[in-house]
Amino acid sequence: MKIGVTAPGSSTYLTAVYAMSKVGLKASDASFIGVGGGASGVAAVKNGQVDAISHLDPVISKLEADGDITVLIDTRSEAGTKALFGGTNPAAVLYLKKEFADANPVTTQRLTNALYAALQWLAKATPTEVADAVPPEYLLGDRALYEAAVKASLPSYSLTGVVTKEGMDSVYATLKQLDPAFKDASVDVSKTFIDKFVKEVK
Repeated sequence: MKIGVTAPGSSTYLTAVYAMSKVGLKASDASFIGVGGGASGVAAVKNGQVDAISHLDPVISKLEADGDITVLIDTRSEAGTKALFGGTNPAAVLYLKKEFADANPVTTQRLTNALYAALQWLAKATPTEVADAVPPEYLLGDRALYEAAVKASLPSYSLTGVVTKEGMDSVYATLKQLDPAFKDASVDVSKTFIDKFVKEVK
């Protein structure tokens, strides 16, 4: 089968491969096609370019509302994420090399400040305000649907910006399942997640 993802190697690709691995399938058991984001992802399904799709909102909500897909695995909610990964699974994070953070603490702090400020804004913003803030093409021609998708996903955003131990372990378990280099590795995940910058947000 042809599975549409935003791009090969992306988080949507990894999610699909992880789901396949849980039932004994390998990535090579399907053909993955990069369909991009937004309207191009919707078009790929509607035009029959793919048999299935692993994607993000509002694309999934749009296709679901139009009756083009049936959602089998839903990571738009915390419950759905835990059902697949066995725990929370932090995805949209600030990641960089330790050497960069050590050499550029001011830049790292400012990046963290910006992301934290965005989380705080999202915690208070209405779906209408979020829709007003994004580029018009994000709405996929259906503002009401976009706002509904935002409302449904807002609980999944962190209020603190701190990755929990459960989240660390979940991501590590996913990597061990997907990447042969991690299969027999022993990694102290507490050393790979730095929270000192988010704790010093001003």
